Amino acid sequence: MVQKLDICIRGDGMVGRTLALLLARQKLRVGLVTSASKKTQDVRAYSLNSASRGLLSELRCWPDALHATPVQHMRVWGDDGGFAHFESPTPDGLTWIVDVPALEAQLAEAVRYQAEITLLPNPAPAALTVVCEGRASATRAELGVNFDVLPYQQHAVAARLRCSTPHRQQALQWFHHGAQGLEILALLPLGGALGNSASLVWSLPPERAKDMLALSADAFGIALEHASHGVLGHIELTSERAMWPLQLACADRWTGNFADGSAWVLAGDAAHNIHPLAGLGLNLGLADVAELANVLKAREAKDYWRSVGDRFFMRRYERARKADMVPTWLACDGLQRLFAHPNSGVQAVRNWGMNGFNNLTSVKAWAMQQAMG
Repeated sequence: MVQKLDICIRGDGMVGRTLALLLARQKLRVGLVTSASKKTQDVRAYSLNSASRGLLSELRCWPDALHATPVQHMRVWGDDGGFAHFESPTPDGLTWIVDVPALEAQLAEAVRYQAEITLLPNPAPAALTVVCEGRASATRAELGVNFDVLPYQQHAVAARLRCSTPHRQQALQWFHHGAQGLEILALLPLGGALGNSASLVWSLPPERAKDMLALSADAFGIALEHASHGVLGHIELTSERAMWPLQLACADRWTGNFADGSAWVLAGDAAHNIHPLAGLGLNLGLADVAELANVLKAREAKDYWRSVGDRFFMRRYERARKADMVPTWLACDGLQRLFAHPNSGVQAVRNWGMNGFNNLTSVKAWAMQQAMG
């Protein structure tokens, strides 16, 4: 029977498992609430920066070379002649495209061998509860936390692809104004440095997204070849397609107390959502848990007499993460709105700006360093 947990983590996704492993290394007694096994194939892949890679490598959970493909080039096309090219300054890559099932398996294996972590079918009492249940968090709703949501008029369509032309470690993205609104197509390299597989994230107006899901596999591949201008040759669908609505969202409170006085905090998608156009989603969630783990680790040296759920630490965590994330939210939302604007004058300016940015070497180098974490 589980007794006297220090931390109870609600949500055993990648953010929850990473946090459990970080806190277990501090010899804290951690309970991890498990969810039902997925019945469908997860077709997602994430773009992870160097900070996320360092964190997962430290936990010995970084996937092998076939499941973590370094991106050496990032090419972005605007909707009327705009273009920007980013090249990695090092052989390591600008970022890494990581296969979600492979990363989940690594984290699950590490959790299984960590004695300080107890897997729980249901939440248990603890000094601190960390809510990592995702964007539809039931606990967040039960706590009455207001989740400010700005829905975009887009749905993401995700799938796995096989291409006749090797990706050559390129991440490719196109902005396009279709008849129904803004479309953002991203093809991300998978299968290692020499691979010819790709992860698709296609942000489309809702009705257009539904139409794409209704197409046959062959017709869907043809539509992708057209949208990507044949850059990767013949495209073959190799998985089911997934779809979900896109939004910008943030909880108004990230920390508080239960009726019994114990504390809670939000992390990952339970606290914030962002448009996938910059590939920052999981990086932000991992940064949340890294900050929370650092705050609790600092307690050992100076404030060991305080509980892990002391409001002093929770407020420090909330302030640090919100301050760090506001510029990212504003930048991603601003970029999405800029390209969603239908005015032809705005279209000309944004593509002129993209080309100008591409020629400003020092500014582009700074932007790459920020994106690389």
